[in-house]
Amino acid sequence: MKPTLRQLQYLVAIDEAGTFSGAAKLAHVSQPSLSTQLRDMEDVLGTTLVERGRGGAPLTPIGLELAGRARIILRDMDAFRTLAREAGQTLAGRIRLGTLPSIGPYLLPIAVRRLHRLYPDLRIVVREERTLDLQTHLEDGRLDVVISTPEDHAAMRHMKLFREKLYIGVAPDDPLAQDKGPVSLHDLSGRDLLTLGYGHKLSVVVGRIAEIAGAQISSEYEGTSLDAVRQMAAMGGSVAILPSLYTRSEARDDPGLVIRRIDAGEALRDISLIWRPTSPLSAKFQTIGHILSSAAEDLLLTDSGLPDDPAVIA
Repeated sequence: MKPTLRQLQYLVAIDEAGTFSGAAKLAHVSQPSLSTQLRDMEDVLGTTLVERGRGGAPLTPIGLELAGRARIILRDMDAFRTLAREAGQTLAGRIRLGTLPSIGPYLLPIAVRRLHRLYPDLRIVVREERTLDLQTHLEDGRLDVVISTPEDHAAMRHMKLFREKLYIGVAPDDPLAQDKGPVSLHDLSGRDLLTLGYGHKLSVVVGRIAEIAGAQISSEYEGTSLDAVRQMAAMGGSVAILPSLYTRSEARDDPGLVIRRIDAGEALRDISLIWRPTSPLSAKFQTIGHILSSAAEDLLLTDSGLPDDPAVIA
């Protein structure tokens, strides 16, 4: 007798939830049924997978290792089913899309509306995550495809969507607010730059800008969202570094912030649609990519109201 796919699903669920009750909710099954199935799998394998106690249900070391392998098996089985289901040319079914939080909320509303209009049987499940988590969850199958920076996803296939510029945002009384033209990296020398926290690619880009400009990342504040970074800059003293889509959607109409483009090659980042090279949905992802790229082009080419803002679509 071998472990079943359902038992593997339950093992992954207990790993993610940490409790039997939470795992049962994730797996849409009763708690006694899940517990019995896990116990049966332990009997088949001859080893303990779950530490049962009042404080939760953490996996044992071998349980953790097997949960990782179970994810790969379940991912491949999903691909097997998907290949059969998607043999035709119509986009349908569920696609789990991961996205950078600095991109998704501003690009996806218009893009997903277009996808649903063209492919009404397609369901996009969106999850915002840090760059590090996007890669992990793409590898283990929790995500099918991600919107991210391609250099951070080695060995994956990608389709370039657009190139995004970076801006500064400062309080109206800041010395950098006294001009409307682009700022150079030299203009940022000695300044405290605000960005997102560890694990976000934007923080790496801003760190590189700070190093070249002779600036420094603020040690007093680490943003958890672009809104928080923008609001902190509006309080004065520090310089927010903000990407194009966010700046157009949220920051340009903020009366407490002056926006200027950073005129430097380091202040550009490429955004791509990225997926596993073994995915059976490669052709479908390219179709989705064209729609995402078109939506980005519409957003970036419309009159932004920002000073000195030549479009960058590549």
